Amino acid sequence: MAQKKVYDKEFKVQAVKLGREIGFSKAAKELGINVDTLYGWSKAANEGRLDLGPGTHTPQTAMSLTEELQKLRQENREQAKLIQRLKEENEFLAEASAFFAASRRKSPKT
Repeated sequence: MAQKKVYDKEFKVQAVKLGREIGFSKAAKELGINVDTLYGWSKAANEGRLDLGPGTHTPQTAMSLTEELQKLRQENREQAKLIQRLKEENEFLAEASAFFAASRRKSPKT
């Protein structure tokens, strides 16, 4: 069984950049790697799993980043509302606990 080659991140980044410049088939041949491997790295870069550095986002990844940002901001708003509600409930429970503790001290034990 052939041993699987492991490439470092910098090699992958440079290979994808080269593939985008001169074509993936030609870049794969020049680098001595399988073209499917290079396509896989390109797909990973498009999905945001392989960071190619600043200024390399495609319109598809830029849109997905915008959508992700909107989703995260919505989650943040929802969590802020939940935190506020939990603080109010905690305050109510603290007041109720103090009330019942004080009424228990005042009432005679039977």
